[in-house]
Amino acid sequence: MSGKALPPGLPARRAAYLVLRAVDEGTPLEAALGRALTGLDDADRRLAHELAAGTLRQRSDLDARLQPLVHRGWSTVQPPLRDLLRLGAYQLTGLDRVPPHAAVSTTVELARREIGEGAARFANALLRGLGGRAAPPARDADPAKHLGDRYSHPAWLVKRWLARFGDAETERLLARNNERPSLILQPARLSLEELQARFWERGVAARRAPFDAGLVVDGGRPADLPGYAEGWFVVQDAAQALVARFAGVPAGALVFDAAAAPGGKTVALGRMARVVLAGEVRPERAARLAENLRRAGSGREQVVVADAGSPPVRGADVVLLDAPCLGTGTFARHPDARWKVTPQALGRLAGQQAGLLDGVAAAVRPGGWLVYATCSLEPEENEIQVNAFLSRHPEFHRMPTDLGAPELLSPAGDLELLPQRHGTDGAFAARLARGNA
Repeated sequence: MSGKALPPGLPARRAAYLVLRAVDEGTPLEAALGRALTGLDDADRRLAHELAAGTLRQRSDLDARLQPLVHRGWSTVQPPLRDLLRLGAYQLTGLDRVPPHAAVSTTVELARREIGEGAARFANALLRGLGGRAAPPARDADPAKHLGDRYSHPAWLVKRWLARFGDAETERLLARNNERPSLILQPARLSLEELQARFWERGVAARRAPFDAGLVVDGGRPADLPGYAEGWFVVQDAAQALVARFAGVPAGALVFDAAAAPGGKTVALGRMARVVLAGEVRPERAARLAENLRRAGSGREQVVVADAGSPPVRGADVVLLDAPCLGTGTFARHPDARWKVTPQALGRLAGQQAGLLDGVAAAVRPGGWLVYATCSLEPEENEIQVNAFLSRHPEFHRMPTDLGAPELLSPAGDLELLPQRHGTDGAFAARLARGNA
């Protein structure tokens, strides 16, 4: 049934429901949104996005509210109906601007259309028995479970963060992960100053991101902003812009961006380099990368379908490996990711990262450097990974740099961005120089 055939109030909610179902079945949130939001007007698009992302961010809390109302047990409720109930519960407890009667009636009608009359009656009874905002659960003997339930994060991951950051800072991290992230733009074919001035001239509010790493823009789709088609900017968090700044590409350098899609850092590197060879192993992602570079690149970027572990170039001045990782630094931007991470995945990714590092090392010329980056907060993917690489490759060593912001650097000199401290996504980068021949 198309969104146009639905009564007022249902198109956005049906789209959010379809996003939740797709995420439940393994589709990344951004891809699910791209499909489900097609054809909606701007107001419904914004509401659907907020409903889907908010429900994912609050899933544990929503389940904790709903479970006591299901007498036969929450596990007896089929996944599609669970998602509908979570969607209704989020509107009742997380969105003050949605009247309770609208939250209940739209969820009931959606259950009727998507599942059946029995599901509609069940949803009606359950949601009408759901109270408003509940007090936080009492802290029990398991702090990780307590905080995981309260902020909808896996307890095993919260336990790691408690050991590393302590109680107060971990809670700030969890709370930040549940905030709606800002839209941040990076200059591409303009300078930061020029981009901000042109936005102001056209009535677009744009303020500096933390550490002057981009512009924060309130509302709107990027494609609707002035200068999108002309390539004035790319969408990218401040953390990733700081990784590109940390790379320190010299003018006229030959750069290999080993895992370049979607291309934000490639654009930044291309502003200084002579040539950026932008690699991507998956053809569909390479096609998206090429499209982004045509819109906003300098013309010095060249896309190649290649495996980072078997680089198609030798003698590069700078190699950037933005490695696949657990992504624990981007939970605010990708709320679905927190439900997919496991200790087993962390171990598997750490092994994959080590193999990729060993592969791309061969592409660095003597005297050049390798920049290893992740969007993870986990030591196994960051400093531990780098230390292991250096022990295997004594021809490399850490290369100091000065970002003008010493608070962003670890004691070892690596870039270490933490959401709760720096107001950006989480990210890590190490700059590793290869000794002269």
